Amino acid sequence: MDQTIRKILTFLETIEVPFQLSHLTSDTFLPGLKLQQGVLLIDVEKLSYAGDILHEAGHIAVCEPTERHLLSGDVYKSRSNKNWMKGEEIAAIAWSVAAIQHIGLPTSVVLHSGGYKGSSENLIMVFEKNELYGQPLLAAWGMIDSIEDFPALKTWIREVSWADPATV
Repeated sequence: MDQTIRKILTFLETIEVPFQLSHLTSDTFLPGLKLQQGVLLIDVEKLSYAGDILHEAGHIAVCEPTERHLLSGDVYKSRSNKNWMKGEEIAAIAWSVAAIQHIGLPTSVVLHSGGYKGSSENLIMVFEKNELYGQPLLAAWGMIDSIEDFPALKTWIREVSWADPATV
């Protein structure tokens, strides 16, 4: 197994993001990765980019806690409130950047040229310049004390719920 993948998986074990090494037989949105009931299934043989593991793990980490168990397949289709996904997508990107920096690998491992609809270089510049991109949500969810603390997260898994208990 590639050393970068090994470092990423060790990190996920440490912060307790649920994942399982698997043999995936069907096509997936990102090659080698599939979310199934809040668990990230990883087929390292089919994986195109090691950093995609962190992006998908970021979806688990920043997901509305009451809906984390619903994450399966296309995260946009597996949720009861589709509007939450817009913010969570941005937060998952920020989370994955914080994670890759915490691991000690280059930001380009996550924000690789094969993803982000051609805007990976722009995203890298955003984070290099400490511009806001997901940090306000991480702060609102108590994952950082303030946006100035980024990329040092105080908790890697969102515990703060914004869901209305009457609708969950």
